[in-house]
Amino acid sequence: MLVFIMATSVMMGQSQKKIIREIIRSQKKLNKEYANKKTSVLTPEDFKTFEGLEFYPIDLKYRVRAIIKRTPNAKPFKMKTSTDRLPEYVKYGDAYFTIDGTDFIVPVYQNMALSKKEEYKDYLFFPFTDLTSGDGSYGGGRYLDLRIPEGDFVIIDFNKSYNPYCAYNHKYSCPIPPEENDIKIRIEAGIKAFKHH
Repeated sequence: MLVFIMATSVMMGQSQKKIIREIIRSQKKLNKEYANKKTSVLTPEDFKTFEGLEFYPIDLKYRVRAIIKRTPNAKPFKMKTSTDRLPEYVKYGDAYFTIDGTDFIVPVYQNMALSKKEEYKDYLFFPFTDLTSGDGSYGGGRYLDLRIPEGDFVIIDFNKSYNPYCAYNHKYSCPIPPEENDIKIRIEAGIKAFKHH
């Protein structure tokens, strides 16, 4: 897998190199999952010709430190999906962050069913669309997995964004990012649209 890295300076600190290595590892893990017949969600036709997923160049300006503000007394709601399935989510709070001098407020959610399982009790769901949706990235939006932070801050790394299974195979039912989760810039980081062969 060829990885191009956008860096703000030629000399990067050790922590930046570590972050980049971590992003590369997560992308390789995703590729491995899709290349394995037992774990792949690809259609049999696409699996035969699969050579790897495509990612935008790693760009650390899309790795942001966000303030999470809890939403008090949020009521569960049914999130729309690509089918008639309506899973229950609750708004956990809003993520406040800045990219290129522009401020954003984007909701994050908890899946009600998953939150009852020990391994997912601190799991947060961050679905989003942006100006690349349908123009470079999957038109139905992309996802990020977050964890409930111990404090008020969380790292949102769009370089780790991934596609819903529906981007690869229509047999899956995938949550559709709510309108409030539309980010009005091009997030040229993370996974690109899948090219069916």
